[in-house]
Amino acid sequence: MNSNPPGGPEAHWFGDRPVDPKEKAGLVRGVFDRVSQRYDLMNDLMSGGVHRWWKHEFLTQIAPRPNDTLLDVAGGTGDVAFGWRKRGGGPAVLCDINASMLSVGRDRGIDHGQVRDLTWVNGDAEKLPFAHAQFDVYTIAFGLRNVTDIDAALREAARVLKPGGRFFCLEFSKVVVPPLARAYDAWSRFVIPALGSVVARDRDSYEYLVESIRRFPDQETLCARIEAAGLSHARVRNLSGGISAIHSAIIPAKAGSHADAAATSEAKNQ
Repeated sequence: MNSNPPGGPEAHWFGDRPVDPKEKAGLVRGVFDRVSQRYDLMNDLMSGGVHRWWKHEFLTQIAPRPNDTLLDVAGGTGDVAFGWRKRGGGPAVLCDINASMLSVGRDRGIDHGQVRDLTWVNGDAEKLPFAHAQFDVYTIAFGLRNVTDIDAALREAARVLKPGGRFFCLEFSKVVVPPLARAYDAWSRFVIPALGSVVARDRDSYEYLVESIRRFPDQETLCARIEAAGLSHARVRNLSGGISAIHSAIIPAKAGSHADAAATSEAKNQ
């Protein structure tokens, strides 16, 4: 029997503060309302610009295809969806629960001429406003740890993917190199909140973001939860010693079909 409470243990915490799960979504939405205008700048400062390389590697692993349709959940300011289109991917839907982040993403798309075959949707990762088996690829980058019910979001990913569809998650994870882990812990514990205070004038929001990383499940635990949600062949690839990680999986196609064999082969090569 699963000893975790409904929604997983993360549902009952807003960073290091215990909360009623019913209140968590509103609290998280407030964080991103406050940081949306400086979100990209703060990502550069917090990671030393390395988040751009992580997203480059994420998109390289996804290998966008012109006939595939992407759903980018918690798409924020559009980095993944824009990258997907620039690399030759098909139509993309950028879905985010936070209207402020969507507004920033739309403005960026207009400013950079990235609007063709892109759709912005205000929607909840735990209750996606899309039909069953609608998308070929599902992505979520630095968003899964902020949902209240991680398992519900994973089940929704499985629901909206077509048979043979591909799932990709880029998220902060558990550092697997001990000396790096100590340095990263000090950086995240002391430097990132200070940067938030000075640059974004919002220390509390960045303390929450750091605390949410520490509460996020480790690589192997997340693989198990991805498969429990109905996806298969879950794999993980660490980036920067595990500071972030790419998790991938597929939706099984019909047993014995050519699509199933191709998807299984691709999953093993990810």
